[in-house]
Amino acid sequence: MLRVLSCITTEHDLRLVVFAGFLCLVSCAAAMMLLQRAHRAGGYVRWIWLVSAGTSGGFGIWATHFVAMLAYEASLVLGYEPSRTLLSLAISVTTTFLAVAVASLLTGRLAFIMAGILFGLGVSTMHFVGMTAIEFPGAIHWNATLVWSAILLAVLFSVPGFACVSLGRRSPKRLATAASLLTLGVVSMHFTSMGGVVMTPMADSPLPSNLLSPALMVIVIATTALSLLFSVLAAALFASRSENATMAMNTRFRHLVQGVSDYAIYLLDPSGRVTNWNVGAQRMKGYADGEIVGKNFAVFYSEDERANGAPEHALRTALSTGKFETEGWRYRKDGTAFWASVVIDPIYDEHNDHIGFAKITRDCTEAKDSAARLLDVTNNLSIALNTMGHGIALFDANERLILHNELFREIIEFPRSLDIVGRTFHSLCYERFKTDQTGSHDADGLYEQHRALFMAPGGGETAREVASGRTIRTVHRPTGDGSFVMTLEDITARVDAEEKIRHLARHDALTGLANRHQFGERLDAAIETVSGSEKVAAICIDLDDFKEINDRYGHAMGDKVLYALASRMQKLMGEHEAVGRFGGDEFVAFKRFVQEKDLEDFIGRLFRALTERIVIDETEILPGASIGVSVYPSDAADREKLLNNADMAMYRSKAQPEQRISFYEAAMDEAARERRAMGRDLGVALEERQFFLVYQVQKSARTRETTGYEVLLRWRHPQRGLISPATFIPIAEECGLISPIGDWVLEEACREAVAWGLGHKIAVNLSPLQLGDVSLVDKVRSVLLRTGLPPSRLELEVTESAIIGDKGRALHILRQIRAMGVMIAIDDFGTGYSSLETLRVFPFDKIKLDRSFVNELDGRQSKAFIRAIVALGKSLDVTILAEGAETEEQLHVLVAEGCDEVQGFLFGRPCPIENLQDRSFDLPALTA
Repeated sequence: MLRVLSCITTEHDLRLVVFAGFLCLVSCAAAMMLLQRAHRAGGYVRWIWLVSAGTSGGFGIWATHFVAMLAYEASLVLGYEPSRTLLSLAISVTTTFLAVAVASLLTGRLAFIMAGILFGLGVSTMHFVGMTAIEFPGAIHWNATLVWSAILLAVLFSVPGFACVSLGRRSPKRLATAASLLTLGVVSMHFTSMGGVVMTPMADSPLPSNLLSPALMVIVIATTALSLLFSVLAAALFASRSENATMAMNTRFRHLVQGVSDYAIYLLDPSGRVTNWNVGAQRMKGYADGEIVGKNFAVFYSEDERANGAPEHALRTALSTGKFETEGWRYRKDGTAFWASVVIDPIYDEHNDHIGFAKITRDCTEAKDSAARLLDVTNNLSIALNTMGHGIALFDANERLILHNELFREIIEFPRSLDIVGRTFHSLCYERFKTDQTGSHDADGLYEQHRALFMAPGGGETAREVASGRTIRTVHRPTGDGSFVMTLEDITARVDAEEKIRHLARHDALTGLANRHQFGERLDAAIETVSGSEKVAAICIDLDDFKEINDRYGHAMGDKVLYALASRMQKLMGEHEAVGRFGGDEFVAFKRFVQEKDLEDFIGRLFRALTERIVIDETEILPGASIGVSVYPSDAADREKLLNNADMAMYRSKAQPEQRISFYEAAMDEAARERRAMGRDLGVALEERQFFLVYQVQKSARTRETTGYEVLLRWRHPQRGLISPATFIPIAEECGLISPIGDWVLEEACREAVAWGLGHKIAVNLSPLQLGDVSLVDKVRSVLLRTGLPPSRLELEVTESAIIGDKGRALHILRQIRAMGVMIAIDDFGTGYSSLETLRVFPFDKIKLDRSFVNELDGRQSKAFIRAIVALGKSLDVTILAEGAETEEQLHVLVAEGCDEVQGFLFGRPCPIENLQDRSFDLPALTA
């Protein structure tokens, strides 16, 4: 033992020893893995795995021997004799192959004992033959005791190694153990025998000339062996995974078949004995798995059929034709019969050898009974059929027409003189062709198309337009016994409706123009296809004062105006031009162009179409429009931005009545960003109390006594300073903050009026959004209760434009507020709608004349208008207040015309409540 250890530690390079051990372990693992594959295989596949195991294992072990020899006194060994070297390789491969073959083919303990002995002796023989191939100047002497000990160790470790992978014992742990034991056998044999070697140098010993270099040989062998081993291991792993996947798939398929309960699915061997039985077969035929497996399937036939050889005939037919199908009576375990649909298919293995049959049986008793009952009630059924809204016909298993209703004949337009009962479906296709219903000359093709439908398991349907322009829907439904029902329906109206729906999905319902979705697609296509110097102009159009048309003439007239304008624009469209409607009075258009004059011509045509006089129902209407234009690619890089920019330009046109057509400018974006920033600041301003109130005095026109104060909102921005209400109020309305701001103004004004002891009434403006809020009544009531302000000292001012949006709701809300004692004034009267109807249906407490009339008192028309409104106020007993009085001359005129109250800079500028000079006495004028 000490001699062996000394040999390993002092006479070998330990690095090469470790490498040799690793090479041996991989070789043995490959051989054992392939042996396990051979255990699970059969036929010639098993021999392929065995040969692979012998080759890879034997080659690897042989390579181990030479790597270990390189580690042993490499300076003495000058080379290897080729023939004995190759002989040792042949011995290693052959004995490894014989060992794995014995382990695979034999059974019991004898298998792994014989395999271990063969392997141990083979490895030992390879070792000693390989040693004789060593060429060096001297002689080799052996210690017989260590030699026999080495052989014994090889056998002792090999026997349990093969036992670990014997048939029926498979696991990664056993594979690793087997490879480790065989490696120990090979390594212990090698180093024990090497411990008994004595190499005596001789100076005059001759050497052959054809020696193989040890270093080069070992490198080449080791590299080749590792490549071969790892290739074999990879192939085995992939094969194992494939086999596992196949087994899993087979298991799932077996579970699927076993789980089917509506069909009897089972296998027969070549002689017709049952080898497999599923749940459906047990439920259908009554036999348990243990009762039927091994018996001939002839037990399902009647005695007469068995005597006539029907079961054998079925198998012969299936084997000769590839399939056997039939229907007939079959019998259960308890002797009861059922009508069965039977399919038998032959089964072949991978070598195309016949190994049995697959048989599927379906219980069709109910279908057969249903068909029989159907035939019995045909006469009664025809009465019901003729009252149906569809054409219907029944065809038997031979495709002959059994019955039909009259609507069936009418839809196909068969003449009454033609007797179609008993005719085959194929012949009816020719008759249908004669009536020119299909628009086709291919009657055979028509038959094949329909036959594919009624032969399908669940039937099918088709719809087609016939020569008369009607669309006929045909439905085929099999009944289960080979017959089928055919129904015909004239769906022309439905198809037209669906086509209309599809049209509406892409077109505006009122005008027929492209809607937002279709227009966007077409504009995208135009942008994507521009090339060279081409451009695309997007045009947004908004009709001017269209709401006034609706209010004055009604929505029906408004719709007619929209339709007329849309028709005008549509007729103007040429190549690369399109127009659409996004909704309301908002239209869009685009044009692809190269020359600017082409765009100008297009815009001019649109503008003329939108502004020329329209006569509808003897009513003459002069429309107007604001137009905004944006051009791709100079103004925007995509459709969304292009339309947004055109929309901004359109709003520029609406804000500047003298300029009806505006082109997009970059400054518009800056203005839009400015408005968005101010919108964000408005939210902060409300939270941080940047708003404050100012009050402008209202006076009696004749006595100049104070009658009240109008509450006005101001905003002191921390960076921008004071911002005009004319600037931030529209932005607050756009971003939805006007309601909370208005609520704050109402409560703060009431609170200040009470806190400062302001004895006169205060007038607070209501925005349109506030007036549309159904909770406004409760808000006003709550504010009055919280602040303690008497309702008679609160006056709410509304504009008629705020009422027009939903007049019914607005007036209902105002009536409830007025019922509390709060006064209601109509503001800015004389501008906008100024409808006398509004004054008639609601008893306003005050009419406020717009300041524009006071500014133009020099004109005869303004005086006449003021005089008329004052007269109207007198007749309605409504107070008239004129805004904007700045001079004594204006005041004298207003007094002369009969105005009750006045308001303006003549009596003082708006100022905070604490800056009012006197809250208790009336002065000629109040100043800030």
